[in-house]
Amino acid sequence: MRITKRTNIAVRLLMFCAANPDRLVTKAEIAKCCNVSENHLAQVINQLGQMGFLNTQRGRNGGMNLARPTSSIRIGDVFRMVEGELPIVECFADSDNTCPLTNACRLKLALTDAAQAFYASLDDITLEALVCDNLDLMEILQPIRCGHV
Repeated sequence: MRITKRTNIAVRLLMFCAANPDRLVTKAEIAKCCNVSENHLAQVINQLGQMGFLNTQRGRNGGMNLARPTSSIRIGDVFRMVEGELPIVECFADSDNTCPLTNACRLKLALTDAAQAFYASLDDITLEALVCDNLDLMEILQPIRCGHV
């Protein structure tokens, strides 16, 4: 299973916000510090805001922060919501499935079970677990290190 770039960016963004809880963070500083394009980041910010993970504020003094405590943001939920229902193999897709084995293949069930197990393993991990007492991460995600004060 391969995780999309969007999900990777979403987790970096949430970790950055968690590492800077006492202020609004900006798209520019996240892009620089997390090495992502501002265009991709803007799309992810919008999506996470709509999903209730982020509060966003427009304008000159705008930015974003977490909409929920880090202890209530489960990484499995983030992955599921950002990834959506991506087909792992062709037979999972309703419209473009040309596989002649679909009706008799047992691999589809095995892959469904594997994907569910993957997400279930991420359900045990909270954003808090990723950042709490992670001094190396906190040092990387501080504004001074990223070129902002």
